[in-house]
This record gives sequence, C-alpha cells and structure tokens, in this order.
Amino acid sequence: MPLNFSMVSDFFYPNMGGVESHIYQLAQCLIQRGHKIVVVTHSYDKRSGVRYLTNYLKVYYLPFGTFHNQCALPTLYTTLPLMRCIFLREKITIVHGHSAFSTLCHDALLHARTMGLHTLFTDHSLFGFADASSIITNKFLQFSLADIDHVICVSHTSKENTVLRASMNPRMVSVIPNAVDADVFTPDTSKKTKGKITIVVVSRLVYRKGMDLLAGILPVMCSNHSDVQFIIGGDGPKRTLLEDVCEQCKLQDRVEFLGKLEHEKVRDVLVQGDIFLNTSLTEAFCIAIVEAASCGLQVVSTRVGGVPEVLPSDMIKMAEPSVKSLLVALESAVQDARDNRVVPADEAHERIRTMYTWQNVARRTEVVYDVVSNVPPVSFDLRLKRLYHCGRVAGKIFCVLAVIDLFLLWFLDWLFPRKNIDIARSYHDHHHGWKSEDDRTPSGSARDTSSSFREQRLNNYCLGR
Repeated sequence: MPLNFSMVSDFFYPNMGGVESHIYQLAQCLIQRGHKIVVVTHSYDKRSGVRYLTNYLKVYYLPFGTFHNQCALPTLYTTLPLMRCIFLREKITIVHGHSAFSTLCHDALLHARTMGLHTLFTDHSLFGFADASSIITNKFLQFSLADIDHVICVSHTSKENTVLRASMNPRMVSVIPNAVDADVFTPDTSKKTKGKITIVVVSRLVYRKGMDLLAGILPVMCSNHSDVQFIIGGDGPKRTLLEDVCEQCKLQDRVEFLGKLEHEKVRDVLVQGDIFLNTSLTEAFCIAIVEAASCGLQVVSTRVGGVPEVLPSDMIKMAEPSVKSLLVALESAVQDARDNRVVPADEAHERIRTMYTWQNVARRTEVVYDVVSNVPPVSFDLRLKRLYHCGRVAGKIFCVLAVIDLFLLWFLDWLFPRKNIDIARSYHDHHHGWKSEDDRTPSGSARDTSSSFREQRLNNYCLGR
C-alpha cells in the first residue's frame, strides 16, 4: 500500500557524501514504487524554501544555518513549528531519520513521536565508547532511539555497534547495505596511463579517513616504484599535511591533488586508476570501495568496521590500519597489476551490478516500512517509562525534554489548529502525464500548470520565505 514518508537529515544535496547519495537514491526508488517521499533538511547558502528534484521529489530546505560540520544548531524545540506544519501538510505517516551526526534528524524523531507518528532511523556510522565525544553522542542517541519503532544499519558490524551504544533490543535492528548505481560507475580502461600504476584516493581528507597513514605511504611507495603515481580527490584539514609531505619529498610530479569533487565527476577520476586505496580508521560500510570496484579497480583497504563484509576476497586486499600493513598490501596489489593478475574490469563491474542495487535496497526498506506502519501507537506514559530507564540522571532529563515537547505541541495545536493547515497536493508522474491525488486528471491530458507554482508559493509561505 502506498505510504507517505519524510526522510530527515542535515546531509543532503547540494552537499555531497554517502548519506546524501543514500537518501536521494532510496527516495527515487521508493517514488518509482508508488510511495510519496518528502525530504527535510536545512538551507544551503541561498537554497531555502521548497525545491523539486528528479521525479518531483519534494525537498524542504528549512531556514536554519549550520553550526558545525554541516549540522544545524541543536536547539531541539525551535524546529517543532516547521516540522509540525510539514508533517501535517504532507500527511506524513512515517518519519525516517538518517545519520547519528544529524541534529535535525534527532529533532524530527522527537517531534514525530510526540505527534504520534511512526519513526525509523538509519545509522550510517560507527562510534567508540571511551572518549568524551563518543560518550555524549551515545547517550544522546540512546535518548533518540529509546522509543523508536525500528532501526536500519548498513552492515552487521554497524548493527552490533548501534545496539551496544543505544542499549537496544537487537530484534528491532535490521541490516540493509548501501548500494551503487552501476550504470554510472562503469569501467573505461582507455583512460588509464600506459606504463604507469595509478593509485586513486577519493575521500574527505580528515583524520577519521586515515590521512596520517596516507602521508606515511606516499613517500615510501614513490621511492620503491618509479612507475607508481597517485591521484587524490577530496578536501579537508589534512590536505595541508599531505601537500607538505609531497613538497618535502619532491613528489609534486607523482601526486596529483584534485580538491573537492562533485559526485558526477568521481567516476571520471576512478577510471584513471588501477588501484583504489582506502585508509579509513572507521567505516560502517564504505560506499567508495564499491564504486571503485564497479569501475574495475582493485581495492586495498584497512580492515575496519563493516569493510570486510562489502567485497569478495578476490576483489579487495585487506590490511591493518598501520603504514606497515598497508604498504605490504599495496606492494602486492602493484605486482598483481603489473602481472595482470586481477579481476577483469568488465567482470568486476557485472559482479557489483548484481550484488548492490538500489532497487533491492528499496524493496528491503519497504518491508521495514510495512512492519513499522503496523506497529501499534505507543502511549505517552510508556514513552516516559522507556526514557526514564535511560539512566539515573539522564533518564529524568530525557523525560523533562519529552514533556516540554508535548506542551509545546499542545500550544501550537491551540494557536494554529490543525484544521486550518492546508493539505499539500501530491503529484505522481504516470507514463506521460500528470496525476494528482486530489484531481484525477487522465494521464496525458492538459491541466492548469499554474497550480504547481501556487503550490510552491504556498510552501514558501509556510516556511516564512
């Protein structure tokens, strides 16, 4: 049965990354399967209000600026009026939050539960348990997931990590991996440099991605192999370190820095390489190695998180997260590339095409949605009991936060009654024409297109733009 979902996260286009791609691709597949999807995120520069993407995917860019790492300021309650308006206008039944790093996601899950909506969360990351930041993040995640209907993780390692961090029942967590659009990431051996072994790195240049390890690898590999060169795509605070190493060791002609890459240009970079190197210190899944394998590259990666679950052993060489171990794996990969003892590019592409598809991810997610939609509503008393057991001190604080959210919702219901909120019209593209839920115009016939402009004006008015 078609359902109305809202996917909420701080991370969405035009920002680029694995979470952004996951939300967009999943939404597109679910739209094709007949569901209504509305994405909610914060504004990006001048992009605010309501926008429509491919297949009329509606995106609400809320007028909240970023605080840190592309996340909105964690105010908790200031997002309630807009969230309430959107969920009611779009007749949302399930709110699906993405990423433990996203403050907007956690706000939406809290407000949705207060409004009596079904909630779902997808965790894309791994966290530790010892440092201060992880302890605080894990406690907040426990609050956010205390009375959630279901959780999705992208790998079995990620599931184990989330269950321990949030003190959850493992039966409430499903594993659905990421996927790749194999039609985009196709091999092209003509782009490779003849007589050279090219190692490609496409990543955010940050500590978590192991850039300190890469800094130790560059001079050794270039010194040991005159035919090895590096292409590094991405940007971040560790770029300065890598550039300093290249300058000190005079590797400017062997290492090329491309800077920040748009997602549609990643494939053009990957097909220039023979080996893809991933030096991450922690990964829940790592979609980058799947994209590289789809382009026919041999993968060398650290054995961390969910990475060992992603590719078969003949397509990836694993190493411990150390310079010494990575050098051994790279030496073996370089020799295999010279001797042509690798999986042919076309064969690797076809294997990835069958292993990871967004259509399969959408079908499996749809099953979870069906389960969640049939979960009986949780009373507020039971919510408070679950929150209370989150800790001697934290549990009491969480209960107070939930009660405040309920009082604010009651105040908004009194100040702006639900009956006065206009219901948004939902359009679906059927064959070659328009079809509306409220106006069943036959497919292919003419209709007043000015209604779509009135819709956008109304949405922008709702957001105060």
